[in-house]
Amino acid sequence: ISLLDELPPGRTPVTTRIVPEEKREAMYGFLRGQVKEGRQVYVVCPLIEESEVMPDARTAESVYRELKDEKLPDLRVALVHGRMKPKEKEAVLSGFHAGEIDVLVSTTVIEVGVNVPNASVMVIEDADRFGLAQLHQLRGRVGRGSEQSYCILVSDNRNPDTRERLEMLHRTNDGFKVAQKDMELRGPGELFG
Repeated sequence: ISLLDELPPGRTPVTTRIVPEEKREAMYGFLRGQVKEGRQVYVVCPLIEESEVMPDARTAESVYRELKDEKLPDLRVALVHGRMKPKEKEAVLSGFHAGEIDVLVSTTVIEVGVNVPNASVMVIEDADRFGLAQLHQLRGRVGRGSEQSYCILVSDNRNPDTRERLEMLHRTNDGFKVAQKDMELRGPGELFG
């Protein structure tokens, strides 16, 4: 058995913060500061477009327009999601990797297989709508370089169980502890299901 319980050489642990809605403007200032220092930012949303199933969830399309037109118009903002044509999606991801994009708004399509060491901030909108394991996986997209990286979980959910899940990510970067907590909260699932 191999136990990988430390970061690769040269990497620093990701600092995770829970940000309520009333601190959104301050968060945008922080993002602008990170970009000014030469870093890049992911902003992940639970949906591509508005849905009757989750009517109040922030969507990638609306967040993209809001950032591009109102909140961060001075930065290079792009959008990527799973319904885009593969070549279009690849062009956006290549542009982000090459440093031509400051802020990449996306869905969980960037959850695996994306490695941009210069990306130092991961903002997850409606973080309470994601599972612990998925949040940990998304957080793993940053902290791949030598610079201090941040994961910002945007949530106003006051449910004690939800807060406990988000606080777990705030307290630890240890994937084993996150997985154990996830199993405690959700159970082991069905063996034959």
